[in-house]
Amino acid sequence: MTDTESLAATPLGLRPADEVMQLERLGSLHATRLSFVRSLVRQMARQRWQISRVRFDLDANGHGTAIYRLQTPHGRYHGVMFAQPLDDAHRSDRVIAEAWDVTFGMVEGDVDDSLLAQMAANVPLQEAGRQHPRVLVLSRANKSLRNFAHFVEALSRGEQPDPAWLTRVGYLYRTTAVYGNGKFGIADFARLLDNPDFRRPFSAQMAGVYLLRHFSIEQVEHLAACRAPATACPLATELRRYLGIGNSTGLGMAPFLINHPQLIAQWVAQRETALTLALRQVPEETDRARLIELTRRAMRHLDETVTEDAEQSERNAATVAALPDVLTWLESVPLDADLWQQLVEWSVRTLPLEAQELINTLLIELYPDQVDALEDHMGVEENLDLEPDMPLMRLRQLIETHYGWALAYDYDSPEGAYWFWYRSAEKEEPRLGVRHAEPGAEKEIPIAMGPRVARTHRDICAFLEVQPRAKVVDFLLEHPRHKGVVRRIQTLAKAPYGDIHANLWHRDMKPMHLLRTKLSFFGASRFDPKSDLWVRITLFQGAPLVEELNAEPEDLSDFDDWSFPLEPRREGGLVNPQSLSGEVSA
Repeated sequence: MTDTESLAATPLGLRPADEVMQLERLGSLHATRLSFVRSLVRQMARQRWQISRVRFDLDANGHGTAIYRLQTPHGRYHGVMFAQPLDDAHRSDRVIAEAWDVTFGMVEGDVDDSLLAQMAANVPLQEAGRQHPRVLVLSRANKSLRNFAHFVEALSRGEQPDPAWLTRVGYLYRTTAVYGNGKFGIADFARLLDNPDFRRPFSAQMAGVYLLRHFSIEQVEHLAACRAPATACPLATELRRYLGIGNSTGLGMAPFLINHPQLIAQWVAQRETALTLALRQVPEETDRARLIELTRRAMRHLDETVTEDAEQSERNAATVAALPDVLTWLESVPLDADLWQQLVEWSVRTLPLEAQELINTLLIELYPDQVDALEDHMGVEENLDLEPDMPLMRLRQLIETHYGWALAYDYDSPEGAYWFWYRSAEKEEPRLGVRHAEPGAEKEIPIAMGPRVARTHRDICAFLEVQPRAKVVDFLLEHPRHKGVVRRIQTLAKAPYGDIHANLWHRDMKPMHLLRTKLSFFGASRFDPKSDLWVRITLFQGAPLVEELNAEPEDLSDFDDWSFPLEPRREGGLVNPQSLSGEVSA
């Protein structure tokens, strides 16, 4: 049995849920090598996935249809892009938008004229369309107008765009939703369960985003060539890699963390397992040198990250300010067998939360041979089982053991019951209202688990006063409304990372922490909150390009080394081809 298998079989050595599942810590997570964008790129490289352009019917304004074929060892897929004119007045990141610069779908199998016509009539409508069941992923995106204009203008003159534009905003397109799993008539989640290409969580969605990234490069080069065919030049390789895809995400992401507790528990457990595997390794000087290199890269990446949000700016600045002490520590402490454990313990005593979790992320990065096998364990069959014959006293003990955090809050005070969650009438999207100040609390949706568990515990205690030998079934026959919570408690006692240890009603609750939790597992970087309720992020920035994917990688480890991408250096107004040597490999 390998280290990975033995650790997966027993959670001994993992950090306790009371530490890991604190909301502020979850909101401090960084993307790791187990993030979905990283594992997808490794899979594409390892299996030699081939991407080719089969149609590119764009006019001089960049409007029209493009189709990209994705060929894997097991199947064929097509990304179908529709670029259309969009009045600036209609360009919006809100989910209630009805028009976008680009809409696209990723289809299983081939695209004939009939399917293309059906998609052309419906994909641009998004939720309002009748989507085809062979569509695996449905999405839409808007341009970053300033970046687009700057890139087209520079390339049309035969010059490279200023990399600083991508440091400020790391993309040409920003998605506002990437749908999968049966939404709006597209292929159901079950269709991918036995699909060797996309059976990992969100891998099909990430593949669609990767194709959009490639389209954005080809579209901006096409526009430059149309504007000035005599002088236009292609985008430099370093800038192509530095180009990501943006995403704008709001509260719609929050319920997923609550409604899929076993999946969240699995994601967190694999990340914690990866950290424990790293801590078990006996470091060598090469490992220390590599960690120093990664720390310096992450420090510069965070220093280059631009956000207008004051709180996130302070968090980034605090992490950057803490990292020189980390470098000093690494360069001065003896190379003991438990060096990494010493580092983690020192970081907990010394560093802010985001810096602590950054250290954990970089330690995981050091050991791909030990960690990467965990990427195949990020999925789980979700089923909240009810054990009706469990003694009710045992259920009470489970709550007090695993949900002490839920019992510790006051849900009756104005501060403890400040927020309520509801769904908007416009788009059925989650929203936050202020209880006792705004209407709609009677339509609250059950996202906050803390008060529900506390109510269940209260009623169990009262029931046991009368029937001390009762079983769970006896309690539920009299209190059926607690059935969902009871099933959750009984199931998650065996998956302790499934619930966030926070009162999601509390006035000080930061919804941004919920969003960042999920986005970190996607592989997001450059968190740029626009309020407490929505955020812009970047995906695939620094990732290998299609032309590099299609070529035989000389060294897969170098191919996978693109975390914390850095702004390419410029010399004489042009990107320096040697600027990324030793800093960001492709």
